[in-house]
Amino acid sequence: MSDFYKEPQSSDSFQERNDYNAPFNQPPVVPPTNGKSVASMVLGILNLLLIFMPYVSVILGILAIILSAISFKEIRRHGENGKGMAVAGLVCGIVGTVFGLIIFAIVIIVIVAESSSNSF
Repeated sequence: MSDFYKEPQSSDSFQERNDYNAPFNQPPVVPPTNGKSVASMVLGILNLLLIFMPYVSVILGILAIILSAISFKEIRRHGENGKGMAVAGLVCGIVGTVFGLIIFAIVIIVIVAESSSNSF
């Protein structure tokens, strides 16, 4: 009686050889990375690298801050990846913009001081 009932065999030779009849599970779908978060991180890092060019640094920092704010909204709305890159872009953009404005103010003060000392 032990041979009376046999397990149904699969037509797949791989499953027959390995005696593995588990169903195939699809790999999980990974959400895409938000492009604006990548751009904000790149602009924030460039902002820090070009800190001694205050005009360029301030513009890049402002762009990084704007792009990271937009990407936060898109990440929340669409469930995308890239939140860490958006945070990095925001932090680098803020730090670089503040230092760029400080350097710009120092340059203006030095120029005003030089021009006032040469006039007398």
